Amino acid sequence: MRIVSKKRDEMRYRAEIVAGALKVSESRVVAGLLLRGVSDQEWRQAIYKDNLLLTRSPKTAQRFSILIRGRLSLVEAPLWKLIRDGSMKEATHACLAAAVKASPLLGDFLDLVVRDAYRSFKETLSQTLWTDFIEDCRGRDLTMPLWRESTLRRLRSSVYSILAEAGYIDSLCT
Repeated sequence: MRIVSKKRDEMRYRAEIVAGALKVSESRVVAGLLLRGVSDQEWRQAIYKDNLLLTRSPKTAQRFSILIRGRLSLVEAPLWKLIRDGSMKEATHACLAAAVKASPLLGDFLDLVVRDAYRSFKETLSQTLWTDFIEDCRGRDLTMPLWRESTLRRLRSSVYSILAEAGYIDSLCT
């Protein structure tokens, strides 16, 4: 099946996932703010002035809050509650669900590559699997950008970091 679109918003594969991995601790904070229904002013106070995400700079706080809020806005309040109040394992998997919903690149990698690797008892996810996956993505989304090699490396690093955080792979050395 080919997905052909003209608008950037309709593009299936984007590189926004390079902004960060699951960020479970930060997601717990953001989920709490969303559950409280804070105003925009209260949001800015919490993120930028109170530095609830514990970042080193306002730019990093902005990047993380946009990434996480964007992910969590795609799921419903019961998942926010699980992220905020659940065990670390529950919160991690709830964050993974939100990340998959936000990133077809991540979701398709799990579905098409990781699932197959598990089925065939592969012990590692090689660089070749990632490279082949990216080329296959171009067939599914003809409007997919031609990313620079550095972007592809960062994408791979983010995806593999998420898989490691969620317990799908042992480490980033795959």
